[in-house]
Amino acid sequence: MGIYYSTVDGIVLTFSKIHKNGIFDEIDFRFERANDKGGFDFAEGKLPNNVFYKTYGFSEDELLDLEEYLRNNAFLIWEIAREAA
Repeated sequence: MGIYYSTVDGIVLTFSKIHKNGIFDEIDFRFERANDKGGFDFAEGKLPNNVFYKTYGFSEDELLDLEEYLRNNAFLIWEIAREAA
């Protein structure tokens, strides 16, 4: 994953540079937080789909909040990833 990140409420978002998947541009992202089991809860997916492909430890409500965060910040994420290219 990339080196770009932000932290909100103890949840870290990391995301990659823009890469091609066929003819489409994509950005991989991962939300992560420490859990009380000594591990991490996570949710991974791709932009622009804003769909989680792999999750562990986040509730459905939390995942909906993370999706909303992605929607609200997608423009900024794309801009940062574009500048890194």
